[in-house]
Amino acid sequence: MASSRPLVSVVLPTYNRADIICSTIDNILRQTYRNLEIVVVDDGSTDDTQSKLRRYSGRVRVVKQPNAGPAAARNRGIEVASGEVICFQDSDDSWRPTKVARQVSALLQAGDSVPCCLCNSEVQLHDGRMIRSFDCVAMNPPVQMGIWVNVSEVLATRFILFNQAVAIRKTVLEKIGGFDESFRILEDVEMQLRLSLEGPWAVIREPLATRHNRFEWSLSNQESEETGRIYEVKAIERILALKGNERLEEVRSRMERELRGGRRRLKATRLKGDAFWGARALGHGLEWSERVHNALWRRMPWYPKMEVVPLDEVAGAEIENELTERGGTASFSVHSSALSGTEALGGNR
Repeated sequence: MASSRPLVSVVLPTYNRADIICSTIDNILRQTYRNLEIVVVDDGSTDDTQSKLRRYSGRVRVVKQPNAGPAAARNRGIEVASGEVICFQDSDDSWRPTKVARQVSALLQAGDSVPCCLCNSEVQLHDGRMIRSFDCVAMNPPVQMGIWVNVSEVLATRFILFNQAVAIRKTVLEKIGGFDESFRILEDVEMQLRLSLEGPWAVIREPLATRHNRFEWSLSNQESEETGRIYEVKAIERILALKGNERLEEVRSRMERELRGGRRRLKATRLKGDAFWGARALGHGLEWSERVHNALWRRMPWYPKMEVVPLDEVAGAEIENELTERGGTASFSVHSSALSGTEALGGNR
């Protein structure tokens, strides 16, 4: 990174959230990291969002565009952002005050070969209960801050809450082409799979972001179960269609397995919506079978676990040298000296 305090751009897409957009911006402005710009992309709002945003004149950059969906809005934000690091926030979510500072620190320590930093998140359910995103997908970093060395292997088997929790180098976003604008939902699923092929990630075990699922009118909650299944399958198909990436070839069999499972889940969902009772019964049976199958799979010894190296034990130069020696494409492994004679730490299950 060019600076010890790089400029961070927070891209905030919004659509008809005039009632909450100010509280979201105020939350971002409470970040302890001060070298920060906020880019609000108004994706064709028809309410009084623009009038609400005028109170932040001089403190927030506002871009207005015709409604094109969240992926296009985020890409527009990336395009106009001036920062070396890009963070994404949604207009109904929040961060802890040290979120950006912690992630910038991790990226600086890790070195330029690490494309991004992911933190844990809390998810607020409709009934008010809080759960942690890492717990939901059996991702248990054994250290508070570290280098997650087998990202593509793990994300080939499950997805993680991403947009609100990640800080990404802008050069990497430009290299991989930003978000796929053909995705109306789950654009973050497709993005995280592509980003996993770019190298090891910095990871922070502490939850520094909160997703407020209590807003039942959000875009993701408006989509049908079938639509979600369709985009889940589409995301994996898009990644498997990529050519010439050695990391992808190493996890291709795992992703193909997930694709088969995604197609089975889509079939079950469609059958459940059939007018014929027999088809609906078959759909519920297939859904139950898939849940049992996945539960057993997660208990298998070869189900991939997070491999994380403590950040303070691995210098950025060591990571860069290792990737250079392997051509910048093979799976990352750490020097034995960094592990003090032990294997990379794996999360408990």
